[in-house]
Amino acid sequence: MDRRDFLKTSLVGAGAAAGLSAGGRAVRAAAEPAKPGVLKLCSQDGKIPGKSVKEKAEKVQEFGGCGLEFGGMDLNRAKQTRKDLEGTGCGVAALCWGYFPLIDPDEAKRQKAVEDLKRAVEVGAEAGSTGVILVPAFNGHPQLEFYEAKKVILGHLREVGEHAAKVGGRLLMEPLNRGEARFLNQLALAAQLCRDAGSDGVCMMGDFYHMCIEETSDQGAFLSAGKWCHHVHLASRIRWLPGQDQRKEPNKPERSFVDGFRGLERIGYQDYCSLECHVEGDPNVEIPKSFKFLKAQWEEATA
Repeated sequence: MDRRDFLKTSLVGAGAAAGLSAGGRAVRAAAEPAKPGVLKLCSQDGKIPGKSVKEKAEKVQEFGGCGLEFGGMDLNRAKQTRKDLEGTGCGVAALCWGYFPLIDPDEAKRQKAVEDLKRAVEVGAEAGSTGVILVPAFNGHPQLEFYEAKKVILGHLREVGEHAAKVGGRLLMEPLNRGEARFLNQLALAAQLCRDAGSDGVCMMGDFYHMCIEETSDQGAFLSAGKWCHHVHLASRIRWLPGQDQRKEPNKPERSFVDGFRGLERIGYQDYCSLECHVEGDPNVEIPKSFKFLKAQWEEATA
């Protein structure tokens, strides 16, 4: 049995062991993936030079990527974005929408957030995106205590997830480090919420920057995320462009993505990995170098 066969046969057990929720229950990873994982590099559109969506699409592909991530938008812009990208070979990654107060103590605010999120997943579906990124609360926002918040958010996730599935959209919960948010910090908890919501419209993502603070193993975190992981943010240990750590911290090792990429390969990850980070220097020079660095890390991880 070679290494790849061994990893496939051990996927479910390893994922369950790695994915303990905050309550101590194991979150099982997806079953053996039907396809090997792929690396689809992309970037948030604001980091890519270009005066139009089409120009940015051409540029990101010139750099070695194949998609663009956008922020929140209305329905008209979603339609126009999809039209602008037709025939370019560039896809639409997640929409980095952000904060929806689903765990606010005020029930009226929560219900408004539910309706806003329903409209957002409709926009995401219209744009042809992989989903709408959701943060339930940042530090500083009013929010319920953890166990009450967990109970409340599940009901909202089920409602929005049902709507998302109907319109062909998806929401993507993003765990953040505890310095930015205290409710949702690890991929295993996000996976547990996805599982308990029981809807194809409720999924999650991982961000390498937050993971390096909160997770003991990038690979284990992605194994715990399993089939629910549909987007990834890329950033160095200090939230710079991957491959640029030593410019800021020359005496520390460069951030490795190999362990996390092994996890993505093992779950058969098929969606985008997107730059969300500071770019030091000329993006026309630095982003292609970063994409080359990341591709080498993926090759090492999947060798």
